[in-house]
Amino acid sequence: MGSMMPDFDLNLVRTFVLLYETRSVTATAESLHVTQPTISYSLQKLRRRFADELFRRTGGGLVPTTTARALYEPLHSALSEIETAVSGAKSFSPSKARAAFTLCLSDLGEISLLPRLMAALPSRAPGVTLTVRPLDVDRAADQLGRGEIDAFIASPLISSQRVARIPLFSEGYLGMVSLDHPRLGAAVSFGQLAAERHVTVFGPTGHDGPRRALEACGLLDRVVLEVTRFAALPYLVQDGELVAMVPRLVAEMFAAQHRVRLFELPLEVEPAQVSVYTRHTHARTPAQHWLVGFMREVLG
Repeated sequence: MGSMMPDFDLNLVRTFVLLYETRSVTATAESLHVTQPTISYSLQKLRRRFADELFRRTGGGLVPTTTARALYEPLHSALSEIETAVSGAKSFSPSKARAAFTLCLSDLGEISLLPRLMAALPSRAPGVTLTVRPLDVDRAADQLGRGEIDAFIASPLISSQRVARIPLFSEGYLGMVSLDHPRLGAAVSFGQLAAERHVTVFGPTGHDGPRRALEACGLLDRVVLEVTRFAALPYLVQDGELVAMVPRLVAEMFAAQHRVRLFELPLEVEPAQVSVYTRHTHARTPAQHWLVGFMREVLG
């Protein structure tokens, strides 16, 4: 970085970027395999260098100042390029490695995506084990930053600077009713749909397309039941006359196992964008790089 900045080495850049993303001296120290006092010392150096506090301590962790927010993007980009250039030296061998990863998935992800990942693991990475935790969209970025999880899959678009988003696929919706629904057949008109009673899923999982579509058509008053999990829908639909809108992937799984029938919807529903979220390239371990590539290949 030239003779102007003899005291400004790559480790300081790394420290700054990780402090920004994890909001924690402890998590940064763990990521860099150094002690907390080492990180505190580096932070003092950074503060002197930029004549700014950079991070303020609060009950919820470190909060970046305006200067820190302005520095993050250029320093993060520069670090990513350097890491990419040198990361050829580090590698993870999936066929030999023993590794454990922790993922966060919604109930929908556990039903429709996890079986595909598990089916592909034995042939690619027999020594890899997975732990799945429920997805808490509000806390997931923090859990990634602190290293509690390796990745999470979600459909709400999370625009936090602290996480990298890797799009997997976009998914439309189908209507689902009981196999012997007395009024709805294979083709359903808007008028027919509007006359029925609906069940919707409402929660932070990001599939709010169906609810917004009903609202746009003035049909919210036709919703007689709101639940928190997609997994409940086939049980609620198969023995009665309720109508549900379900993402295609999981709808087809439900139809194979339950007394339900699927139909194309006579109204526009915005598709869900499903993405894997993980730490930025420079903060990922070789094992996490492999995991993201594996998930992309199997699910994308």
